[in-house]
Amino acid sequence: MKIICIGRNYTNHIEELHNERPTEPVVFMKPDSAVLLKQHPFVIPEFSEEVHHEIEIIVKISKVGKYIEPKFAHKYYDEISVGIDFTARDLQDKLKAKGLPWEKAKAFDGSAVLGEFLPKSQFSSLENITFELTNNSKTVQMSNSGLMLWKIDELISYVSQFFTLKIGDIIFTGTPEGVATVKPDDVLEGFLEGQQLFRIQVK
Repeated sequence: MKIICIGRNYTNHIEELHNERPTEPVVFMKPDSAVLLKQHPFVIPEFSEEVHHEIEIIVKISKVGKYIEPKFAHKYYDEISVGIDFTARDLQDKLKAKGLPWEKAKAFDGSAVLGEFLPKSQFSSLENITFELTNNSKTVQMSNSGLMLWKIDELISYVSQFFTLKIGDIIFTGTPEGVATVKPDDVLEGFLEGQQLFRIQVK
């Protein structure tokens, strides 16, 4: 099981971090050890003082595929959810400034929250899904899949050019604006179309 993540897929998030708008999807990976275990709190790692929450729509691959055409991509997943890509922003900025890879800032243990998965069949259109993150019951990130620069099927097609997709693989589809630092005792809750799919305590 691998976790494939997409960066810079929402215009407003690109702007808030003063990044350059990409001409093709930005792809990075997290290992399976990045998955935060169920019922476990997220513990802020000692190597960072600025861990940001990034809520994203996530997709679980249900069929092995390689070089998938966009028109067939919908056949390769049956379930979606929301998750968090925790990012050690201070560490990432230091690594980027030196032109170094930034896996240490993105792929550390516990950096990937996976919400409860729902059948995609219960949604009338995957290109018009609202998702939201609250912190201590206050909305901090909210967006809609219609604002993605590259839609879910386009992302599946794109990443399958480089990596064989296997059953159980997870794709994080990018975060909207509103990322911010988490603090001890924060409670993060993720929603898809108003349905709560995860609740995480920060320590």
